Amino acid sequence: MKICIAQTKPIKGNVSANIEAHKSFIDLALIYSAEAIFFPELSLTGYEPELAKKLATNHNDNRLDIFQQISDNNHIIIGLGLPTTSESQIRISMIIFEPNKPRQTYSKQQLHSDEFPYFENGVGQVVIKTGNTNIAPAICYESLQPTHAENAFKLGADVYLASVAKSENGVTKAFNHYPRVAKQYAKPVLMSNCVGFCDNFLSIGKSSIWTKEGKLVGQLDDKTEGILIFNTETEEVTEITIKNNR
Repeated sequence: MKICIAQTKPIKGNVSANIEAHKSFIDLALIYSAEAIFFPELSLTGYEPELAKKLATNHNDNRLDIFQQISDNNHIIIGLGLPTTSESQIRISMIIFEPNKPRQTYSKQQLHSDEFPYFENGVGQVVIKTGNTNIAPAICYESLQPTHAENAFKLGADVYLASVAKSENGVTKAFNHYPRVAKQYAKPVLMSNCVGFCDNFLSIGKSSIWTKEGKLVGQLDDKTEGILIFNTETEEVTEITIKNNR
């Protein structure tokens, strides 16, 4: 299976513009025959906790219909980030589009302490089952917690997919943790990060892929948008950068 991770530079709070950018990334992934593409944390709004309540929606938002159409027409799985509403508060979520299937929402189960004023924990792990490959998404902070990966692999994950918005400090922690996860469970780990300013920090990209042996086989830089495509059978990586950053 060919799984793509995108490294994007979201426009703060501009959902419409970010939707158009996402479509371009998906088009690029399709040129290289990707069967799934995943975006960074809160990719359609940018990681902006103070705007989350205003921007929160749900997977039935008709602005998202285009992604279901693309998924259906091109047989590609799409995972993108949005703040979503719950009965009581707002959650950090990934909306998952699968060909000719109902949309799923996976919400971050373990929040960083800084996020509690704005968000609540999600409940339950989603595992995306496609062909012979099961993909378990993790959203930023929780992907650094050993219990999250342990549960994901107990549920049958073949790939651990971290959708993040990480600063230099966060990326350093990730580069220590993710290779250990890959080796411990003998499964590949993919990290999709954004670039540019988010909230009160600079996100430094370096989206990366580690094989089941914990070997780093693909990485983007700290400023440029682009995609990495991982072939789960051959462990080969295709890297495409987009020089004309927005």
